[in-house]
Amino acid sequence: MSVVKTYSGAPYAAATHNALQRRLLRNASFPPRKSQADALKLQAAPLVPEVHLFLAEDPMLLWARLEADAGRPLPAPFWATAWTGGQALARYVLDNPGLVAGRRVLDVASGSGLVAIAAAQAGAADVTANDIDGYAIAAIEANVNANGVTVACDAHDLMDGDGGHAEVILAGDCFYSAELATRVLPFLSRAADRGVVVLLGDPGRGYTPSSELETLATYRHPTMGEAEDGQHEVSCVLRPVVRIPAA
Repeated sequence: MSVVKTYSGAPYAAATHNALQRRLLRNASFPPRKSQADALKLQAAPLVPEVHLFLAEDPMLLWARLEADAGRPLPAPFWATAWTGGQALARYVLDNPGLVAGRRVLDVASGSGLVAIAAAQAGAADVTANDIDGYAIAAIEANVNANGVTVACDAHDLMDGDGGHAEVILAGDCFYSAELATRVLPFLSRAADRGVVVLLGDPGRGYTPSSELETLATYRHPTMGEAEDGQHEVSCVLRPVVRIPAA
């Protein structure tokens, strides 16, 4: 039986509680406080019950409340939902721990940190969760704390590089738009060309270049709730096609 560590305290000490931190704390106390529609609730990811995440009861209401608190437009809180591509990739990593065990792992566009946490649970020597959304970084730190693992966070845009010192790069749900796909694909290709193990989780939103990727596993997701409304029921784990040089 797995034990969930209760999240408490600010996920990062540099500042006083901001709007996101207050919502993280609202339902994270023990015993739990009364749930509110714009709060985040600690719960297991449906396909990856080993990982518990602070997920939105109502993502759209949470987004509106955070923008109202911030007094400015904010990116959509993708970090507040356990997206299906990331769930498939996290499941695959936990079922095949030898892929990451003892290695340096980079999880790009980490969102909630689900995949990074799974890599840490699978025995990776070093895990970095990368996301350019500061709210995602705060959520990742809270989720990492709740699961009792060690994951570093990086808020820089890494897409012009090749993954640095990473030996394994994981990318869940990175093809939800044509614009993002055009940035992520060259990054992953450069990493693969230098020998990095590259794995992707994707539910087939239409921007995945099938000719450049091969499928390793396919997962059907459990019944999805309101927060996952509109997501796909099946996701695949993919890797870049290995091209054999001409003689």
